[in-house]
This record gives sequence, C-alpha cells and structure tokens, in this order.
Amino acid sequence: MKKFKLFSVFLVLTLLLAACGSSEDKASGGESGSGEDKVYKVGIDTTYPPFEFEEGGEYTGIDIDLINAIAESQDFKIELKPMDFGGIIPAMQANQLDVAIAGMSITDERKKVVDFSEPYFDAGLTLVVKQGSKDISSVDDLKGKKVAVKKGTTGAKFATDNAADKGFEVVQFNDSPAMFQEVANGNADVLIEDYPVIAYAIAKDDLGLEIVGDRLNGDKYGIAVLKGENQDLLEKINKGLAELKENGKYDEIINKYLAE
Repeated sequence: MKKFKLFSVFLVLTLLLAACGSSEDKASGGESGSGEDKVYKVGIDTTYPPFEFEEGGEYTGIDIDLINAIAESQDFKIELKPMDFGGIIPAMQANQLDVAIAGMSITDERKKVVDFSEPYFDAGLTLVVKQGSKDISSVDDLKGKKVAVKKGTTGAKFATDNAADKGFEVVQFNDSPAMFQEVANGNADVLIEDYPVIAYAIAKDDLGLEIVGDRLNGDKYGIAVLKGENQDLLEKINKGLAELKENGKYDEIINKYLAE
C-alpha cells in the first residue's frame, strides 16, 4: 500500500515537471520569434526616382539600395511597403510601419512625430517650369500663377506657407508624374520639387520641363522611426550609414544613380 502511494506521488510530480517544462519551452520559443527573427516594415514611395522607383518588377533607387545595405551591415531583416508619400507617417503612427525611407526631408514639424537618423543626402527645393517659359525665375514671380506640388512633401508645405504672401494658387497631386504632366501640359505654371529628383527625371526623360532660379532651401533627407520607438533600430541605422560612408559603399550607391 505504501509503495502504491509513493508511486502515485512520484507520478504526479513527474507530470507536473513535464507540464512546467512544456510551458517554459513555449515561452522561450515566443521570445526568440520576436527577437532576432523580427522583420521591420519599411515605408517607401516608389514614384520618386532616383531615390525610389520600380523597374522590371523590382524596387530600386538610392533609398532602396541604402536601406538594404544598412540592414545587411547591421544584420536585421526588412520588408519594403510601397505607398503614397503622404500616407507614410500616418501608417507609422498606426503601427503599420517600423521605419520610413522615402526622400523624407528632416523638418521640425516631422520631428514632433518621428525620430530621424543622421542626414544621408543634401537635397533642396527648386522651381520647375514648362520648357521655354520666360516669366518665372524666382518665388517673387509667382503672383497670379498656379503652382503644382506633391501632397505631404516639403514642397507642398513651402507652397502653402507662401501662397497668401506671394499671391499664387496651390494645386496638390498624389504623385510626381501627375504633377510633372500638369506643368508640361500648361495646366499649371510651375511646380516645386526636390532638386535631385527633378534633375534626374529631366535628364532621363524628355519631360518638356526645365529648372529655373536658385534652390529655395537646404533640405536634408533622413531615415525615420516613430518618435520614442525602435531606438535600438535607429542606432543600428546610424551605425550602418556611418559604415557605408567609411567603406565607400555610400558613394558607390549615390554615383550609381547620380553620376556626373
């Protein structure tokens, strides 16, 4: 009888230990799944060559090459999520994205909701008119004109901030090609775009457009994460960016798309 009782106690203890071990294994598996195996979702805008565009069914451009090289350097995984530029920060706020690289200018307004990496490109806004136009060479010539901009960009903000003072109308578009076409067709008088983007587009294709005047500002591009979130990832991005600049990979990527 005593032997039977001892055997029963031993059997219960064995089952309890097995159950505990199983629970710990499941917990351990969950932790590893959310650590090294995490895939960071990266917001991009593929209507923004030479920084981001689609070619032959693949995403390419300066930003795409940079974020892939940084991820490889710092050993983390990414998944590219293309969308309209104006929807990228709202998607980050809704926790649908972890990071954004989209030719995004570093501004005080954006710093209220995102944290930026170190700058990775000096850009700046410029005025663009229909080829052959002679009546616009600076913002002082915009009175009574129709100015095309892309929604959510610093160009759009510059235009809306100056429209009342300079006396011009602002027309906003979801993507750059539609904006370019509006001016080329004569439906708008001028557009405001980042200098490297429009310089690349004009050099690559016959858009019927030309750049006029001096750059309007000194914008710099940065890689963004939601403010106060993913700080470890932001550190890796900065470290990776520094390494690319030091080993020459950064210049190689830039020259691939913007060679003189």
